[in-house]
Amino acid sequence: MLSIQKPVLPCVLLSAMFVVACGSSSNSASNGAPSGSAAGGGAGSKQSAGAGALSADARSAATGDIPDNQVFLVFTDKGAGYSIKYPEGWTQSGAGRSVTFRDKNNLVHVQIGSGTVPTPSTVAAQLRALERTNHTLSFRSPQTMKIASSHAVKVVYTTDSAPNPVTGKRVKLVVDRYELSRGAHVVTVDLGTPVGVDNVDAYRMMIESFRWR
Repeated sequence: MLSIQKPVLPCVLLSAMFVVACGSSSNSASNGAPSGSAAGGGAGSKQSAGAGALSADARSAATGDIPDNQVFLVFTDKGAGYSIKYPEGWTQSGAGRSVTFRDKNNLVHVQIGSGTVPTPSTVAAQLRALERTNHTLSFRSPQTMKIASSHAVKVVYTTDSAPNPVTGKRVKLVVDRYELSRGAHVVTVDLGTPVGVDNVDAYRMMIESFRWR
């Protein structure tokens, strides 16, 4: 009896290992799939593809106001089809359809996507989707306006940074978001400032400098 049963146990173990291996392979593939939903959703998901919410870095000191004598340069991307002014000396990262200009916790992000003409309702839907993945985010009602004779939608939202690993303090960022469109292209421009820093005039000049190319 014993000599007959001995080969059975390895076979059972091999079968179990095979099932586990197949299951873990399936789980790994699903976990690695891009979600895409964190950047937007609902009615406005096409218009803000990849346009997530800005957030400050609590480990970085907040800068002061952009000075009145600040020199501005013009960033032009012919491939993405736009230009915008930005402060000289700020760090630039990314290119083309997703570019960020940064001076510590002063942040400007430009994102080119596709979609129809933005409206207050579609922009609000985008922010509500972002609220589901960023529980510190809150926003005011979007409003329509004109930017360089172009139709635009503006919304103001705030986010809190992750806590500083030493002090535990968070940095609240106030962001002016503008959405403009031309044809099938939609641009989202986020201009973020830590609470207590006044960049209103400089940021107004920057968004008014935006041009489709």
